[in-house]
Amino acid sequence: MDASPLQVVVAFGSNLGDSESLIRWAMDRIESRSVGPLRRSSLWTSTPMDCPPGSPRFLNAVAILTPVIGDSPESMLRFLQSLEVEAGRRPKVVLNEARPLDLDLIAWGPETRASVELTLPHPRAQVRRFVLQPLAELEPEFRFPGAAIPISETLRRLPPDDQLRVFRGPG
Repeated sequence: MDASPLQVVVAFGSNLGDSESLIRWAMDRIESRSVGPLRRSSLWTSTPMDCPPGSPRFLNAVAILTPVIGDSPESMLRFLQSLEVEAGRRPKVVLNEARPLDLDLIAWGPETRASVELTLPHPRAQVRRFVLQPLAELEPEFRFPGAAIPISETLRRLPPDDQLRVFRGPG
């Protein structure tokens, strides 16, 4: 029997306002929903993907937590959405417009879901280098439910992105 704790993966993005502070604030808040310390990736800068022309660059990160007893993927999703609103996110006017905080529930251990509310694992995470690179920093052998290969191999198969870099701070 596998006694390893359930791993929940959350992706962070921001390209409006003080992105660094917003992501660190959200990480601190999410840590309250974790049994033990939140495992935090570095912050990464990335080019906006599928966003309106002229969109600012993103700051991205990933965190891994072990959920508290009684938490579910749906309750975590609602919590993440409440943090987005608290950080100033408004209802979408334009698809993929700039936003102060974008939080995605990427994976909830081996769980799979396909409902109106939630799809697990996140349907586009495995093709998004700005999610996989920070996740690989924490857990290079991570495998999405049903995946035959670890994300380290998935990253090798994706097209390179020389614009994705570890964030070194303003300036």
